[in-house]
Amino acid sequence: MSNFERKFGKYAIKNLTIKLILCYVIGYILYYIPFGANILGYLTLNPAEILHGQVWRLASWILVPPIATSGGNIFLTLIMLYFYYSIGTTMENVWGTYKYNMYIFTGFLLMIISSVITYLVVIAQVGGSVEIASAYMGEIALYFMTSYYINMSILLAFAATFPDNVVLFMFIIPLKMKWLGIFYGVYLVFEAASAIFAGAYYKFFPIVASLLTFGIFWLTSGRFMHLRPREIKRRNDFKKSAKMMPKGVTKHKCAFCGKTDEDDPNLEFRFCSKCNGNYEYCQDHLFTHVHVK
Repeated sequence: MSNFERKFGKYAIKNLTIKLILCYVIGYILYYIPFGANILGYLTLNPAEILHGQVWRLASWILVPPIATSGGNIFLTLIMLYFYYSIGTTMENVWGTYKYNMYIFTGFLLMIISSVITYLVVIAQVGGSVEIASAYMGEIALYFMTSYYINMSILLAFAATFPDNVVLFMFIIPLKMKWLGIFYGVYLVFEAASAIFAGAYYKFFPIVASLLTFGIFWLTSGRFMHLRPREIKRRNDFKKSAKMMPKGVTKHKCAFCGKTDEDDPNLEFRFCSKCNGNYEYCQDHLFTHVHVK
């Protein structure tokens, strides 16, 4: 992706989290003002109407706030927006604008695909009647085809990147991000399973889009690098060469935490291409350290 980033990285949207929150604010204003809900009805991600020429819905659905998840509660809404702003801006600073944009817009693309699949499933559930399915999709799109699950998949990415960071859950309880991420991931899987058993596929596919967004990040971030044949060969070669080295001499050392291959023979080390100089980091800090400039 480095060549692609060099060519198109200049088009990445800076401060994307703030802009998305502003879209939410506009959506909530429309939802609460008189006749505003009717306006939102013309902005939702409704494939039935898109196929009838309302192509603006492919972009305008981002304005639709997560009404179903917040329950219309303003206090819960403010907490959700603050938390999303906090982790979203942090991830953009850590990943960089380009990678953060790729993450969010990949999720948006998967959500559009999930809406089309949902529409086809609804048609099948109502016996093939396109008219009835279109009527159902209007309400489904307003309450479930929003960017909520995609935006909150940032929580999973944040927990995977900073597992030991402590946050104040409900502003009171100190909790490590890895436990919050595990809880949220299990909750999503439970919600998806419940939706399948209840036949509520309009909820199942958006959740799958969220999990796929995180899965793509996980697979492309180098987390499974140790399973690649080239890496298996490199480890075997390293073990052979390590036997020939004098005792007390380490071949790898993390520039961040100071761990060496003597501390843990299974620990992976990589040089960072973005740091100025030959700085090597262990697998725990390769993606989270501050680049040396």
